[in-house]
Amino acid sequence: MTTHGGYEPVFCTVVPPHVLDKLAQAEDSTLADPARRTLERDAYERTHRRLTTVVGAPSITAPVGAEPGKPHRTLYDARHRTDLPGKKVRAEGSDPGKDATVNRAYAGLGATFDLYLKAYERDSIDGNGLPLDATVHYDENYNNAFWNGEQMVFGDGDGEIFLDFTIPIDVIGHELTHGVTQYTANLTYFGQPGALNESMSDVFGSLIKQHTLGQTAAEADWLIGAGLLAPRVTGSALRSMKAPGTAYDDDVLGKDPQPATMDDFVRTGRDNGGVHINSGIPNHAFYIVATTLGGHAWERAGQIWYDVLTGGQLKKDALFTDFATLTVAAAKDRYKDGEELQAVLKAWEQVGVRTS
Repeated sequence: MTTHGGYEPVFCTVVPPHVLDKLAQAEDSTLADPARRTLERDAYERTHRRLTTVVGAPSITAPVGAEPGKPHRTLYDARHRTDLPGKKVRAEGSDPGKDATVNRAYAGLGATFDLYLKAYERDSIDGNGLPLDATVHYDENYNNAFWNGEQMVFGDGDGEIFLDFTIPIDVIGHELTHGVTQYTANLTYFGQPGALNESMSDVFGSLIKQHTLGQTAAEADWLIGAGLLAPRVTGSALRSMKAPGTAYDDDVLGKDPQPATMDDFVRTGRDNGGVHINSGIPNHAFYIVATTLGGHAWERAGQIWYDVLTGGQLKKDALFTDFATLTVAAAKDRYKDGEELQAVLKAWEQVGVRTS
């Protein structure tokens, strides 16, 4: 049995398992212990999500009387425990409180809602006014943030490697976009379709940040998770769409393993077949399209990607070539034989993905 009208939600985290695995092997227990605890918690939540999809979960709908085209946010505080959702601490329309983490999460949910509504006329992540629930202060020194198919959850980080996970607005947008994918193409979370799933979250997470800041493609940093890494880490972010493989190079974390082209495609059984690693390839393709076209990336480049994600032709088990081919068709359908089509063709050629 699946939930949410037949779509099967998955457990998706922003920090890849391979990063936490590396941390868990550190000789310094202040680094290793939080990473091990996070890995154990993630494994539990992943199993819990799988069981929920089998037995069924309560359907989530907009509250009675909710105004279409308006967000319905509720923030909860786990108080460093793991019971979800936790204590309700802020409702839609209420004033900011003293907890900066709650306020950032509330603003990030709103920014995500705004991008999808204003740019693509999508009413919340399901298109039907789905309430946006989020829990902060999850567990102790929890080094991750995740979408569990029903809500957002943010850890505070360990303060040594990761800071508060509500700091980067693109992390919030990234995780909520897993919900958009869940309600649309429902891409399988393994191998190339899983990497596409992750890439869609990076793409729209970055667009949400750019939209909030009013940045053009040329002005954007194209980093995912800038501001999340603690000062001791040699790195700028979790991932770079502009230059995959360069986000960090640290004695403890190791080197960013993302490839930018198919020449360096990574074959692995870990991380659900490398979903957080090989997503660098479609990420880079989007960056090329966006910067080639210029202007605001959520407009033409983002519109093409959104058309493919929501158009009904993208199959759950789509490979990179399938997705690339659909972006070519979407560009031609919306923009005819203009520069948009040429930008898409150029981008996929540059990253080594065929468009049939």
